[in-house]
Amino acid sequence: MEALSKALQPYKNVVGTVASYLTILQFFSGAFICRDIYKKGNTEGVNSMPFVGGIMLGLAMLKYGLMLQDENMLLVNFFAIVLNVIYCVVYYVYSTDKWRQILKPLSISMAFVAALWGYCEYESPSVVEFRYGLIITILMLAVLGSPLLGVKEMIEKKDASEIPFVLTLMATLVTFSWLLYAIILQNQFMLVQNVAGFVLCFVQLVLIFAYPGRQVSKKKKKH
Repeated sequence: MEALSKALQPYKNVVGTVASYLTILQFFSGAFICRDIYKKGNTEGVNSMPFVGGIMLGLAMLKYGLMLQDENMLLVNFFAIVLNVIYCVVYYVYSTDKWRQILKPLSISMAFVAALWGYCEYESPSVVEFRYGLIITILMLAVLGSPLLGVKEMIEKKDASEIPFVLTLMATLVTFSWLLYAIILQNQFMLVQNVAGFVLCFVQLVLIFAYPGRQVSKKKKKH
């Protein structure tokens, strides 16, 4: 990895900038979900986790960016927080069970983030970056991999249409770009995060194309 890192060093700013803009563009893909919610007039069949998890991860990664003093990470996660707050507001307006669907998971997520930030203040500076990096790696992979919890049912029904295509495609591109950036920085946690994240997203893309389910049925009905 060291040789590849040296080869990519001249492109550090370019890769970091591309990764940042791709990530910001990914955040805007949540607008497609909000558009569907608006058209239906409710949140039926739509999970709030992509938005709640976006705020949670944004705040957690913002703290990590502050530790590393990395401007690209700070910029990206600031946009993540702002946009996902907007998406949560839209979800709240159209949700039928506001407490169970959005307020409860949001409250739990914010309490968890507060605990993480508090932990950083009390942990020893010599180990906090390593341990906090491990925690957010597990957190990020849990959020990215959450759609795969129902993979058995998707395969049985041959229907993976519940996995949002636009979000998954963008997440695949984003994790790959940050993977390159992690190689340049030789940051082990970023490397593990994005290798695993890329694999999880790629698997979801394969499922979407292998089992389009209701999406194909809707297109056939239109014709």
